[in-house]
Amino acid sequence: MKHRPEPLPARDAASAIGALTEALARLKSAGEIRAFLDDLCTPAELEAMADRWRVVPPLLQGIPYREIHERTKVSVTTVGRVARCLERGAGGYRLAARRMGFVHTST
Repeated sequence: MKHRPEPLPARDAASAIGALTEALARLKSAGEIRAFLDDLCTPAELEAMADRWRVVPPLLQGIPYREIHERTKVSVTTVGRVARCLERGAGGYRLAARRMGFVHTST
């Protein structure tokens, strides 16, 4: 991951993230988002994000971390981080999972 000699001021970082999320929101299809992500991310970054997303459904099904690791080859550490986000994060994984039909709206 890129390390800056000095971190961006919080205001600048928030502005940059806001601009990125606005760009994503304006894309109209999965194909457009894929092209944007291909340009934006390195192959390793895309793989890491895909790995995180891949473990969401089995976590929501209550499958144990080790079994998820065995099935997906995603590290147990990553599985644990995603699980922590599902429990205490901003709700993005659950919202996306719900919209994909992975979970019922009551979850």
